[in-house]
Amino acid sequence: MSYKKLKVWQEARILSIEIHAMSLKLPKFELYETGSQIRRSSKSIRSNIVEGYGRRRYQNDYLRFLTYAHASVDETRDHLESLYETDSMKDKEAFNDLCKRIDQIGKMLYKLIKRIDGDI
Repeated sequence: MSYKKLKVWQEARILSIEIHAMSLKLPKFELYETGSQIRRSSKSIRSNIVEGYGRRRYQNDYLRFLTYAHASVDETRDHLESLYETDSMKDKEAFNDLCKRIDQIGKMLYKLIKRIDGDI
């Protein structure tokens, strides 16, 4: 099996692509500030899932990288909210859609972490 078959990775991949596209529409002054940060944090979600999957034989390593991915979910959500609250991102529908996607990925990661940790 490959990490590409993990539904959470597939969703994180789509999110990072959508965040990247959204960030390129931000005002110029945000492209290199919060725009850069949100691109990196959203890509970090998928990258940490991949790295953890590569270490899945070692449960603690796998859990650590999934926890990093979950932290990147929170960071991405915070950057998105900051962009919206400062009117750098004005599209309410896009904001709400990205928030829902971010929240869904967070829930998926939480469940995966619990399952691997033996709590489910």
